[in-house]
Formats: sequence, C-alpha cells, structure tokens
Amino acid sequence: MNDHARGVLSYAVMVCLALSVGCSFNRGQLGDEFKPENVAAVKKGSTRAQVVSTLGAPDRIVEANGHEILQYYRYDVKAGSLFLAVVNFTRINVKSDDLYVFVNKDGVVDEVIFGKRTPNMEFRFWPFGD
Repeated sequence: MNDHARGVLSYAVMVCLALSVGCSFNRGQLGDEFKPENVAAVKKGSTRAQVVSTLGAPDRIVEANGHEILQYYRYDVKAGSLFLAVVNFTRINVKSDDLYVFVNKDGVVDEVIFGKRTPNMEFRFWPFGD
C-alpha cells in the first residue's frame, strides 16, 4: 500500500470515528396520573373495594405486619446521553408520585400516604455533579 492510499484510509477512519459521536435525549412515563379528587376520596375507614373502585387495580401489592399495602405510582424519567467513540456518559432524572394505602386484615384502610413529586426538578444533561 502506497503512502497516498494509507493517507486516504487514515482520513476515512477518522471521518468514521467523528461520525460515530452522538447524543440522545429520552423521556418516558410509567403509571397513570393521579386525579386530586380520587386521592382525596381515599381515606381512613374506606374499604379495600372502595379504594379499588376509585383508583383501579394497584400497581403493586405488598404484605407487611398484618397489612396489605396497595401501591399506586407514576414515574417520569428523563435521560440524556453523550456517545463518544471510546466512552459514553448518561444522566437519568426520575420524578415520582407514590400513593400507599394500608389495608388491615378486615379490608379497612388504616393509613393513606401520598408523596407528590418535586414540581420543578430540572432536566440536566451534564453527567458530573450539578
């Protein structure tokens, strides 16, 4: 292979490497949004059937300390990635709303805990620190 052919090949490889650099922005949501009136309707003393009628089937059910814990959630995920020829950087931000309904062995709600997401969480692309 002559010097000219090597030079062209080297240039072609450098162009291919330069074109392999990229970035990606992704967003995803999991779960249904909570309607404030539905969350307000779930109170201590409600029955399990009333909760399911109001909110639908729970996303997850856990049994602990004689209680059935019905979990309803809504996740909002944002991810930004920078793809370089040798290394990749990604930052993932997750916001969540979680509703936990504690139902006793008699099928009556003992406790309701609702956690609302941080309203102004910023989307940050840079993967190092704030």
